[in-house]
Amino acid sequence: MTGMTTPAAVIVDAAAYAQAVEDATKASAAYYTGGTSVLDDDAYDRLVRGIAAWEAGHPEEVLPESPTGKVAGGAVDGDVPHTTAMLSLDNVFSPEEFTAWTTSLARRIDRDVTRFSVEPKLDGLAIAARYTRGRLTQLVTRGDGTAGEDVSHAIGTVEGLPTELAEPLTVEVRGEVLMTNAQFEYANTARTAHGGPPFANPRGASAGTLRAKDRPYTVPMTFFGYGLLATPGTGSALTVRLGELAHSDLMTLAGDLGVNTTATTAVPGVTVGTVEEVLTRVKEIAALRAELPFGIDGIVIKADLAADQRTAGSGSRAPRWAIAYKLPAVEKITRLLAVEWNVGRTGIIAPRGVLEPVEIDGATITYATLHNPGDITRRDLRLGDHVMVHRAGDVIPRVEAPVAHLRTGDEQPIVFPEVCPRCGAGIDTSEQRWRCENGRNCHLVAALSYAAGRDQLDIEGLGHTRVVQLVDAGLVKDLAGLFALTREQLLGLERMGETSTDNLLAAIVAAKRQPLSRVLCALGVRGTGRSMSRRIARHFATMDNIRAADADAMRQVEGIGTEKAPSIVAELAELAPLIDELAATGVNMAEPGATPPAPGADGAGGSAEDAEPTGGPLTGMSVVVTGAFPVKSFCSVRAAA
Repeated sequence: MTGMTTPAAVIVDAAAYAQAVEDATKASAAYYTGGTSVLDDDAYDRLVRGIAAWEAGHPEEVLPESPTGKVAGGAVDGDVPHTTAMLSLDNVFSPEEFTAWTTSLARRIDRDVTRFSVEPKLDGLAIAARYTRGRLTQLVTRGDGTAGEDVSHAIGTVEGLPTELAEPLTVEVRGEVLMTNAQFEYANTARTAHGGPPFANPRGASAGTLRAKDRPYTVPMTFFGYGLLATPGTGSALTVRLGELAHSDLMTLAGDLGVNTTATTAVPGVTVGTVEEVLTRVKEIAALRAELPFGIDGIVIKADLAADQRTAGSGSRAPRWAIAYKLPAVEKITRLLAVEWNVGRTGIIAPRGVLEPVEIDGATITYATLHNPGDITRRDLRLGDHVMVHRAGDVIPRVEAPVAHLRTGDEQPIVFPEVCPRCGAGIDTSEQRWRCENGRNCHLVAALSYAAGRDQLDIEGLGHTRVVQLVDAGLVKDLAGLFALTREQLLGLERMGETSTDNLLAAIVAAKRQPLSRVLCALGVRGTGRSMSRRIARHFATMDNIRAADADAMRQVEGIGTEKAPSIVAELAELAPLIDELAATGVNMAEPGATPPAPGADGAGGSAEDAEPTGGPLTGMSVVVTGAFPVKSFCSVRAAA
């Protein structure tokens, strides 16, 4: 099951308890009033759980400012009262804790909950949007739950929060303001371009941006609604109706009014009837977390029916009918110790950060990508910086930004290489991603090993060690050189007997017959992997057609956008001599079953099966191939699918 109980911080005495309360209060206030993270989520959760554990054993010593008894948020000057308290949520961290919570809820309402609402917990800033006769008139942050800050200056800048509802109702919509991944990148680009430091993460960026008034540029944000309630001025009939609707029905109504909800995402809210179904949905949402275009830090589970909510009631900090199932943190703060400059198979020189080891989502992270030199400069990263590191699922860990307020003055600038760190050649710095002037020849072993791999030419017997032998012996200078190897040359290599030599030569001959999609993939053009190479090959049908395509024609291929098309065309032109050599050795340059593009059709071609829909029962379905196949390899089965 996804998730694990976050260990509590150990508090040994009253002095440590008081210090922990002070630290938690400062961290909460710093975030909610300035958008700045002093502690990462995991550290804050551990601290609060430690505080709660101490208070459970020492109820007579609970401090009034303890975070366990109040809403996180920290009100600031100019507070606007909430007509209905805007509370936080209590947390659980495991299936066992969630099950215990449902048992407690059933005891409280004297019956089992028969309908739960399950939604993603969005990682943003909670706000209340007040509508008068259908027009958005005020935005208020959660603050301390009883009053919040007026941020009405942001009206019109938040996507998904209409300035006018579909009906002229007087209501309050509650929800989360956040930045999508794309909006966060834009926000940091705009902020650093105007001389400001980059935001550490999207949540902090949302908080800081929402509260900023006199900014010379606009940063878009996105709203997702999670509540709809009556306010003073709401008609009596509508007030009664809103009070009786289930939470899921309120969300449907909000969507009908034009408010953005999670119903528009890959993780829409659902209603289920049992604890087991809730936990299944938790797994489903957690599995999609890394693919979402916005951040989530958990799943919110609510008693869906209004009657259950009324009976359960609320505490001073949180409703008793809702809980947040927290997922493992995907962001942690650690230190950037050094920068390594690695050269990829295409000659790209990529910076990799060496980190003080930190555990994120169950894995110990010691390295993270720094993207490219321009990104290092834009984010003003320095050696010794405390940095926010992000990791989700199988995504490569990345450094988001420095935590500038933790700087001590001892940090040092990152020195960029002046020559290729692998071969000493010059560096092409004309693009964002720097590249060795020797290109893929700088890293010939990696390029050849990649080309011979199972998803490319599938040359059995040509592993990394054998490729190193060939390159060290001077027998292969590029990919075409593989197809010019002779029996005598191979027999002269160490540990190459007659049988292994004949088998390798047979595999090389077989590689000449691979479809164009695999040949194209073997070339290692930046921005084209196995799937994209297959789409390009099926679209154009022959290598000649691919090489004749300009950027406009290349853009016709599904998944190739305006930015990627020119670079693919340019790199294919760069590879023209190698492609000619491959063709001269007899390597196949056509895609079986694909139709060449019609003249004047903007390069539109396609596979034979695409040309005439079959209308069969499996048309349009995705097929998952599993199990053992006694004859075909998995790669060949996948390629034939």
